[in-house]
Amino acid sequence: MSWLRTPEEGEVPEEARALFDKPREKLGFVPNVLRNFALRPRHLARWQAHYDELMLGESGLSKAEREMIAVAVSVANRCHYCIVSHSAALRKRTGDAALADAIASNYKYAELSAKQREMLDFAVKLTRSIESVERADVEALLAIGWTEEDVFDIAEVAAMFNFTNRLASGLGWQPNREYFTIGR
Repeated sequence: MSWLRTPEEGEVPEEARALFDKPREKLGFVPNVLRNFALRPRHLARWQAHYDELMLGESGLSKAEREMIAVAVSVANRCHYCIVSHSAALRKRTGDAALADAIASNYKYAELSAKQREMLDFAVKLTRSIESVERADVEALLAIGWTEEDVFDIAEVAAMFNFTNRLASGLGWQPNREYFTIGR
């Protein structure tokens, strides 16, 4: 599950272990990202709170669009864990396995709106070539109809997944097998 020790559930402090309850109830399992993050319980709590706000909180981006960013950024980073887990989340959110699979393969081939394509182009550019990001990239998002708050959210979701991708890939985190069948 990880190249580092994954704490047994009984070793995890109660406040961190409480974070396991919601996904266990909703998904029927505890995602390995939580189990692996539990090696540093306080980090898990802060990461989970930020993740929940970004992915589930109020935003001009739909929850599915935030998952699209998660998948596209994870593909750009070649993060096996996040490609598998967030493709599953995208399949579940959209009910469209073909769309999720297309984004997981190469979002350029996915049937997206012009706004969504521009959103993913920006998120992937932030991931692959941050030094080439310019004001014109932000202006293009605004011109196509995203608000300034939306652009902030696009950048922040991309940044969150760049961070998490590096933890998952750098520490050998493996996705739960259950993810492979969700939404199929």
